[in-house]
Amino acid sequence: MSGGSSKNITIQRRGLMLVISSPSGAGKSTIARNLLESDIGLSLSVSVTTRKRRPSEIDGVHYHFISVKEFERLRDSDALLEWAEVHGNYYGTPREPVETAMSEGRDMLFDIDWQGALQLQEKMRADVVAIFILPPSMTELQSRLHRRAEDTAEVIATRLANSRAEIEHWREYDYIIVNDDLQHAYESMRAIVCSERLRRDRRPGLFDFVRELLEENPVLS
Repeated sequence: MSGGSSKNITIQRRGLMLVISSPSGAGKSTIARNLLESDIGLSLSVSVTTRKRRPSEIDGVHYHFISVKEFERLRDSDALLEWAEVHGNYYGTPREPVETAMSEGRDMLFDIDWQGALQLQEKMRADVVAIFILPPSMTELQSRLHRRAEDTAEVIATRLANSRAEIEHWREYDYIIVNDDLQHAYESMRAIVCSERLRRDRRPGLFDFVRELLEENPVLS
């Protein structure tokens, strides 16, 4: 262990999987985007989906938009870490980039629903930090879906009908954030990430650091 200021010390750690879920319109995508823009140590896990691309979305950035046939090929070859059918469309997380990131100590953010979150928790529980975002009210949730103006009235009605069933899964998450104020919700998310990165069981490098710390014999002046 070299001398100098403690701010230069880097302790090896395993990456974490930051899983964010919410019913449509509760704000998870906006919070996730703000977090990614402000935290260079966090990368987005880009899911594959059979859903049609929205006008505001970019293929390969927000999702990898693929056919049902291609999705089934990935699923059946165990190339997906998790997958789910949501609102009649398939979504999934490619396995290889996630496993590589975790082993290299890089953090990944997952903007997925409760079905995908549950699968990740079952397979990689020690790496997962699961956060569920709630709307302040169902009335506000409906208003946000209409203001988004990216879905038809029929799709909005379906999302609202499904939102209650999605919210029922809040107990399966480690943290709950009520998004009544976007800035406050974002700051809460930042605090969670900072705390989870410092957890002892995520930092295998502490064994070597503490050993070297105890072997050090400073010269008395």
